[in-house]
Amino acid sequence: MKSKFLLSKWRNVLGVALGVTMAANLNIATAAGANTTGLAVTDKEVTVGILHSLTGTMAISETGAQEAEKLAIKQINESGGILGRQIKIIQEDGASDWPTFAEKSRKLLVKDKVAAVFGCWTSASRKAALPVFEKENGLLYYPTFYEGLEQSKNVIYTGQEATQQILAGLDWVKKEKKAKTFYLIGSDYIWPRTSMKIARKHIEKVLGGKVVGEEYKPLGNTQFGSTINKIRLKKPDVIYAAVVGGSNVAWFKQLKAAGITSKKQTLLTISVTEDEVLGIGGENLEGFYSIMKYFQSQDNPNNKKFVKAFKEMWGDDSVIGDVTQAAYLGPWLWKAAVERAGSFDVDKVVAESEKGDIELKTAPEGYVKLHKNHHLWSKARVAKWKKDGQAEVVFTSDLIEPDPFPKGYQ
Repeated sequence: MKSKFLLSKWRNVLGVALGVTMAANLNIATAAGANTTGLAVTDKEVTVGILHSLTGTMAISETGAQEAEKLAIKQINESGGILGRQIKIIQEDGASDWPTFAEKSRKLLVKDKVAAVFGCWTSASRKAALPVFEKENGLLYYPTFYEGLEQSKNVIYTGQEATQQILAGLDWVKKEKKAKTFYLIGSDYIWPRTSMKIARKHIEKVLGGKVVGEEYKPLGNTQFGSTINKIRLKKPDVIYAAVVGGSNVAWFKQLKAAGITSKKQTLLTISVTEDEVLGIGGENLEGFYSIMKYFQSQDNPNNKKFVKAFKEMWGDDSVIGDVTQAAYLGPWLWKAAVERAGSFDVDKVVAESEKGDIELKTAPEGYVKLHKNHHLWSKARVAKWKKDGQAEVVFTSDLIEPDPFPKGYQ
């Protein structure tokens, strides 16, 4: 027994020594050096989780995200993998149900022992899963634009926070449309409500405008008649919308049926990407605006290459929205941090991520840099929707430093 103990102890010491040595050579690493936390790592594979809604009202929005994550992982594997290992995927369905996201997160971290998870979409799903990631010391790459007011050691946020989307969009519509009155409408859960709270403060205290109406509809709601009647009565300069998921189909179709089109009304949404437009139909929101950091129509070499690869993998009829592109960044950011750390150890990967100098120069949206606060530097873009379901970018901001806790908006 003593000889076995000494042999085991020697192997552990040797493993640590090799791990330190091989960190200098990022293409290879021993299992002991690359994995010090009991994660699902072998000499040939590393296992990760993908967790999005494949069913339910959010599937219209989340399908593209998991497709983009799979594309990134495929490309990483084809280029040699990560620390000499191929990435294996375990996929789970959050089913548009927040407790299910928590349950599946626990399964991926505790049972499957994945090295990282790429997933969630709504803030409600992220908030439900977050305590699990923090308790189990897991690592989540979250791709959706969101309300901010959060920073966790266990989450890398690859979408925009409020100052990069909400404030930038309101500033633009105030300047370009001379907007003074706003009607706020959103789905009824944490992200729209918090986003509208931030928007109201900015409209009233910074822009000197007035909110003439504010209401929320249950997630999955398809009846907007009463809201449309109120909008007709109030005649706002801008409808500011955060309707989410499948509800957008009914929302925009009913607006058009009621004669509320871009010819008569300015509408700016913070929740509609190409993924939703595929279900809504471009003819039903033609001339309305979205503010995001990415649109499929962006004309740069990185994006053209990305769009081509995405369509080759998922079909010519597939579209790419903001969250889809942000989801694509997750595996690449993880790969960069892991290779810098020479390890899949979550604490070491996070430590590298927090240095604030990881860059992706080939990101489809353009230059991407990870801030030490776990968010990305990015640009805000306003685009006008066209009948064909694509968008024409009409405004691009300078690079905006992420500030998840903006003073005066908490």
